[in-house]
Amino acid sequence: MATIRDVAKLAGVSVATVSRVLNQNGYVNEETEKRVRKAIEKLNYKPNEVARTLFKKTSKTIGLIVPDISNPFFPELVRAIEDVMNIYDYTVILCNSDEKSEKEKQYMDVLKQKYVDGMILTTNQLAIEEVMELDIPIVVLDRPSDHSFPSVIADNYHGARLATRHLYGIGCRKIAHIQGPAHVVNAMQRFYGYRDEMKSLGLWEEALIIQGNYQLRQAKEAVLQALQTNQVDGIFAGNDAMAVGALKAVQQLGLRVPEDVAIIGYDGIPLTEMTTPELSTISQPIYEMGAIAARLLVKKIEGQFIEQLHYVLPVTLIERESTNRRGKS
Repeated sequence: MATIRDVAKLAGVSVATVSRVLNQNGYVNEETEKRVRKAIEKLNYKPNEVARTLFKKTSKTIGLIVPDISNPFFPELVRAIEDVMNIYDYTVILCNSDEKSEKEKQYMDVLKQKYVDGMILTTNQLAIEEVMELDIPIVVLDRPSDHSFPSVIADNYHGARLATRHLYGIGCRKIAHIQGPAHVVNAMQRFYGYRDEMKSLGLWEEALIIQGNYQLRQAKEAVLQALQTNQVDGIFAGNDAMAVGALKAVQQLGLRVPEDVAIIGYDGIPLTEMTTPELSTISQPIYEMGAIAARLLVKKIEGQFIEQLHYVLPVTLIERESTNRRGKS
């Protein structure tokens, strides 16, 4: 494998001159640059990217930290980010924090040591001050804690009200909500939407909150336990994974969906079309969210003007069999 010294020898220049040509840093006359590039091509020389990163303090890589890659919502988000970043010749380093602040902090430290050019965070375990200390471009996706960084989210509050109102519209009056983790911003936004819609419908006294922690199995067990002592005819799950867990629990108890208990989830992941019955959901524009976040980060890294720092994207009700009571009894 050719080295930078081999290139310099063939081109008849110093190693420093080859370095200036490679890094586009400093003056090199046109004729000399042509000789250097011809030598690079002849020797099929590939620059040492680690050395270049150390020299330039930039790497054409970005870090992406997600809280739970096993949640089907996040792979679609990752795919969008990777697609956009590839267009701009950036490589994505994916990190899974498992909703643990110490793991998230460790990843951030390692990514900064590797001179990533920026990060996209879909977690909110750390304090704003800790994130700011990184002193690199940051974009927050799906779970913003405040407006300190550019952010992209879906309209969680409105989506939750829409889901609750839909259950009411098909005749449900004892509507339970399976809530995500209390420390996760979007989980609480969805809870607030459910709460406020239940109050506006005069049903808040009938409300039932079930803790599902955004996990399928945990939601299933919690629903099994809750339905032993509570009468429920509608369930709004804070994400689709928990909706699948609720469906399994209701069916295990011998109840019919949607005739006895109607169920609606939140996210719009493909899994909701693979259940029996298929699950209604509040669909987020997942791919669009990831793509916008990636473009925002590229603009931040390259110092471009950003027309809009914060995005709140609309959501859509998708009605499927799990809430379709028409013609059923």
